[in-house]
Amino acid sequence: MTDSEQAEKVAQAVHLGALFVAFLTISLCGVGGGTGIVWARRIAVENRRWVTDGEFADIIGLCQFMPGPNIIGIAVCVGAKMRGAIGAIAALCGFLVIPWTVGLSLGLLYLQYANLIALRNILGGIATSAAGLLIATGVRLLKPHYHRPASWLFAALAFSLITFGKLPLFAVLFSVVPLSILVAGIENARAR
Repeated sequence: MTDSEQAEKVAQAVHLGALFVAFLTISLCGVGGGTGIVWARRIAVENRRWVTDGEFADIIGLCQFMPGPNIIGIAVCVGAKMRGAIGAIAALCGFLVIPWTVGLSLGLLYLQYANLIALRNILGGIATSAAGLLIATGVRLLKPHYHRPASWLFAALAFSLITFGKLPLFAVLFSVVPLSILVAGIENARAR
């Protein structure tokens, strides 16, 4: 069985309820927004095997250019890959049901108690943990490209421009991505 036949068989076997529940789980576990990508990768790549590491990295790259949060784009892309437009809707609804209900309620509650130091400390600890998870996921996204020195160069360049150069993400994307595409094209041409 070829890879495309196997992918088609997996896509046919995925129920809409499974997409809904998977992205509902991601929204429950993905506290703080950024960790949603960590959980999306874990569920879609490692647990369910709906997409490969390389496909997930491609989806992340695409979602960087799409408007809105990356995790919303991931839900749409994975859902569409598994079941088309209806799969994208199921994944998106699964992801959004928790933030729309619980998130709105907690946000309103937070506005009433925002001045409490204990609450600020709790949220600061959660944010620090989420940053660590996001960094770990970024390293895992590089895994399929470990053998390519250019990948490490562009990852380090993007990280440095954002962290030390204080450039906005949009500026870094539009300056580094065309160069990385050019280098990847040259590498592929040499490999043939």
